[in-house]
Amino acid sequence: MSIIEAREILKHRFGYDEFRMNQESAIGAVFALNDCVVLMPTGGGKSLCYQIPALMLDGLTVVISPLIALMKDQVDALRSNGVEAAFLNSTQSSREQVDVFQDVRSGKLKLLYVAPERLLQSGDQFLEFLREINISLFAIDEAHCISSWGHDFRPEYLRLATLKKEFPTIPLIALTATADKLVRKDIFERLNIPNAELFLSSFNRPNIYYGVEPKRNSYSQLLDHLEKRKDESGIIYCLSRSSVDSLAADLRDEGFSALSYHAGLDKQTRDKHQESFLKDETKIIVATIAFGMGIDKSNVRFVVHMDLPKNVESYYQETGRAGRDGLQSDALLFFSWADVIKLKRFAAVEGNAVQSAIMLKKLDLMGKFGELTTCRRRFLLNYFSEESTEDCGNCDNCTTVVERFDGTVIAQKALSAVYRTDQRFGMSYLIDFLRGSQAKTIRDEHKNIKTYGVGADISKDSWFSYFKDLIAQGYLAQTDGEYPVIVLTETSMDVLAGKTPVDLIKVKVKEAKKTKLVADVSHPYIQALFDDLRRLRANFAKHENVPPYVVFSDATLIEMSTYLPQSDWEMRKISGVGDLKFDKYGADFLAEIRKYCLANSLTSRIDLRVTKREPRKRTKRDVLGKDTYHVSLDLFRDGKSISAIAKERNLSVSTIENHLSRFVATGEIALDQFVSLEKVDPIRAAILKFSDGNALSPIKEYLGEDYSYGEIRAVMASMGAI
Repeated sequence: MSIIEAREILKHRFGYDEFRMNQESAIGAVFALNDCVVLMPTGGGKSLCYQIPALMLDGLTVVISPLIALMKDQVDALRSNGVEAAFLNSTQSSREQVDVFQDVRSGKLKLLYVAPERLLQSGDQFLEFLREINISLFAIDEAHCISSWGHDFRPEYLRLATLKKEFPTIPLIALTATADKLVRKDIFERLNIPNAELFLSSFNRPNIYYGVEPKRNSYSQLLDHLEKRKDESGIIYCLSRSSVDSLAADLRDEGFSALSYHAGLDKQTRDKHQESFLKDETKIIVATIAFGMGIDKSNVRFVVHMDLPKNVESYYQETGRAGRDGLQSDALLFFSWADVIKLKRFAAVEGNAVQSAIMLKKLDLMGKFGELTTCRRRFLLNYFSEESTEDCGNCDNCTTVVERFDGTVIAQKALSAVYRTDQRFGMSYLIDFLRGSQAKTIRDEHKNIKTYGVGADISKDSWFSYFKDLIAQGYLAQTDGEYPVIVLTETSMDVLAGKTPVDLIKVKVKEAKKTKLVADVSHPYIQALFDDLRRLRANFAKHENVPPYVVFSDATLIEMSTYLPQSDWEMRKISGVGDLKFDKYGADFLAEIRKYCLANSLTSRIDLRVTKREPRKRTKRDVLGKDTYHVSLDLFRDGKSISAIAKERNLSVSTIENHLSRFVATGEIALDQFVSLEKVDPIRAAILKFSDGNALSPIKEYLGEDYSYGEIRAVMASMGAI
C-alpha cells in the first residue's frame, strides 16, 4: 500500500485530482495501522479518510455513525463510484438485514455503516458477529457525540470505548467537524486512544458568506432574501416545531417550494419531505435543529437561522451544511438578545453546576457573535483555537464601509436615558423610551422624564447600532445574566458633561453581494450550458431514483460548462468524473456539451484548467513511497523553477522537463503553467506538420531558438502525442 496507489483510487474511483487538507496524512496514518483523530470542516472530505483505506486494506471497514437518515445516501454515493458498501439500521426489513449479513460473510462488502446502538446491542451479538470476520478498520463519524461538553452528546457513544478493548490491533479513526479543546480531550480519553495521531485542518469555510441582521420583522426580512434565491436550495432553522410548521405554510402561500421537518412529524412524512428536498423536487426545508444531521446534500446554497443556536458549535455545523460542493453560499442569522434570554432557561444541566456554567458561557459567546462589529469568520476560527488575525472579506462586517461622524449629542441622549431610568433596563426598553413609544411596557413615571421621546427622529435599527457602538467603545456596558441591562461606565459622566466628544459609526452598505454561483475555476462558466447539464442530470437521477448530486455535483457541472471537454480524455480531467461515472454518464454529457459548442462556435478550453491544490506542509510521511516524478511535481508546485529543481535534485533540466511533461499529459499541471499561451498554437502546428515520427529535433529546428525542447515536449504531452 502506498500514497501513490491512494491517489490512483482518488482519481479513478472518485474523480478528484488531489487530496485536500490533511486527507493524505490521515490516510497514511491508517496505512501504518495507527489510530487517529481527524478534525476537518463540514464539506472538507472527512469520509475519504476512511473510504480510500477501506478499498486498499484487506477486510471490512465498519463505520459507526448516528446519522441513520444519511446512511442510505452515503451508500448510494459510494455505489455510484463502484464501491461495495451497505448499511444496517432500523429502517430495513428482516430480509434486507439478512442479505447484508450474507454479503459481509462472503467478503463482498468493503464498507458497512451501522449506528452505535446496533454495534453494542444487548448481548453483544453484533460484536460476536464481528469477531468472526476480518475487520480492517473502525471509523467513528461525528466523534464529538462522545463528549458531554459537546453540542450533541449521545450517551450511546460512551460504550464505543469497548472497541479498543475488543479489537486492540485494529486501527480506529475518529472524525468530527466541530470540537473545541475540551471535546478533543474527551475523544482521546473516552475512545481509549491516548496515542492517536491528531490531524487538525483549518475550520475555515471560505465559500460561505456569514451575515447577521437584527431580528425586527424577520419574516419580511426573510422574504427579501428568498426572492433573490428562488431557484436555489436552502435550509431554514427555527427553534420550535410550531414555528417550523407555520413558516413552511406561509412560504408555500407566498409561492415558494417549502416543506417542514421536525421530530413531531411521523417517520413516513419526515422521510418523504427529506427525499423531496434531496432530489431537488422541493427547494426549501424549514426545520428544527433535529434536521441536518441526516443530510449530505452538496448544493445547499443558503442556511438561515430564524432563531439563535444554543452555541457556536451548533451554528458552525448547521451553517456548514451550505456549500459542501465548494461553491459560494450564504449563512444568515436573525439576532435578538431576547433569544439569548429564552435559551438561558434551557442551558442549565441539572445536578452539574460546572457543566451548566460552561453551557451558559457558550450561549453568551453565541450572543457576542450576533453583536460583532468585526470579522465574523475570524471570531469563528479563534473560537476553535485557530489563530486568525486577518479579516476575511466575505462576511457582512467585512463588506460594509464604515464611516464615523460626530455623534456626541446622540450619545448624550442614550446615556441620559440610562441614567434617568436608574440603569435598570435593557436595550430594547431604552430604545422604545427614547423614541417615545406608547407601548404599555413603558412605565407611566418614565413618560414624565424630559428624555422620553427625544430620539423619535432616529429609527430603531439606528438606535440599536448606536447602543452597540457605545458599548464597544466603553461608554456603556451590558450586564450578564438572564435579563441583561445597560449600565453606565467610568467614562459616561464625561460624555454627559460635554467633556468628551463621541464619534459613532455611520454604516453604508456596499453594493449587494451577487448570489450567482462561484466555482473554484479561473474562467467564467456558461450559464445556459450549465442549465442544460442540470436538466440532463435530473433525468438520470429520476431514472435511478437517487438525488441529483449523486450523479454529478453542481461543482462538476460548472467545470464542464467552463472547460467544455470535447473528448473522452478531456472529460476524464473534470473533477468528480471517475471511471465508473464516466462509463455510466460520460457519453451523454459529452454529447450535450458538443451540441452546445457546435451551435455556438465554441471549442474546448481544457488546456486552461488548473488542478486544484491547497498549500500544505510536506512531512516525512508525504515523501515515503513517492517516485522521482512526484518529487519533481511537488517541488514545481511549491513554486520552484525547473532549473532550481534540477539543481536541488542534482538532475539535468531535460530530465525535470520529462518528469513534468508526464503531469501535463494527466492534467495535473495545466499547460499554461509550463508554456506561455502565445507559443501553444505554433508548437501544435509544428507537431502536426511533423506528425510522421516522435522525434523532437525536426520540430525544434522548424520553430527556432525561441522555443525549447521542454516546451515542445509539454505541448506534445497535452495532445497525447507522447
